[in-house]
Amino acid sequence: RSMSALNLFAITVWAIPAFAAGGRQVDVSERIKGSQRVVVAKAAKITPEWRTNEHGDKLIVSQVSLEVEETFKGAPTNVMSMEIEGGTIDGVTLVVSSLPTVKSGDRAVFMLDAAPSGSHKPHLKGMGILKLDSSNKIENSDLRLDDVRRLAATVGR
Repeated sequence: RSMSALNLFAITVWAIPAFAAGGRQVDVSERIKGSQRVVVAKAAKITPEWRTNEHGDKLIVSQVSLEVEETFKGAPTNVMSMEIEGGTIDGVTLVVSSLPTVKSGDRAVFMLDAAPSGSHKPHLKGMGILKLDSSNKIENSDLRLDDVRRLAATVGR
């Protein structure tokens, strides 16, 4: 029973598009400006755990330790913690369509906001994570890390 409820929840979450309030995509400049922190970091340790959200739904939330390479906005630090919905525990995987899957070793520009737990969460869900490939190009985009760096210098402080 609880497994089918979790599957139904995962399908429901999967069907929700990654739009900001008002139903429109938000450009990178607006995401930088709206977020509290912007860093380039590599995902190190990932620790999934069961949590119950404010609606009473049981779901998997992964704590991701971020090794920060560069800070564009917010106080500079070497390590940060981010929590993201999704992950695998005891053979059960939760994939949230509005969030990218973050694996250990992934490098990205993370636009983050404070989470109630004291950790951070991606700003505007998946729109707050811009994964980087080995040549510093933003995946599924024409943007490069240098472009984001310039945008952050202009609008991010």
